[in-house]
Amino acid sequence: MDSTRQLKYARLIQKEIGDIFQREGPDFYGKAFVTVMGVRVSPDLGIARVYLSVFGAKDPQGTINQIESHNKEIRKRLGNRIRHQARIIPELKFFLDDSLDYAEKIDKLLRDSKGKDDERSVDPGENSSEQ
Repeated sequence: MDSTRQLKYARLIQKEIGDIFQREGPDFYGKAFVTVMGVRVSPDLGIARVYLSVFGAKDPQGTINQIESHNKEIRKRLGNRIRHQARIIPELKFFLDDSLDYAEKIDKLLRDSKGKDDERSVDPGENSSEQ
């Protein structure tokens, strides 16, 4: 479980990296739309795992790789923004957040199974007249 300090630090990093991507994003990844979905910070605040959602890109993992190649520059810009609020500027690790795709897949499976259940179910009144 994350401590209050980790959660506050993660929210700060999420906000600032989101702002960096919004203002300077095309420098890092082109024309794709990237959203910072979440940040998890290690207990020593030295590593931040940044989860990104990518829209409008043919290869989302390729976009993440482009962002990762600019890791030092992004970390430097983050450091310039939070240097008065944080003692440690964490090492950034970027990951593709596929939770929306996963949720959509689960939703589709549930809708499909509900449709099959509706087809199988028979009105109770119809069964009683046959007996």
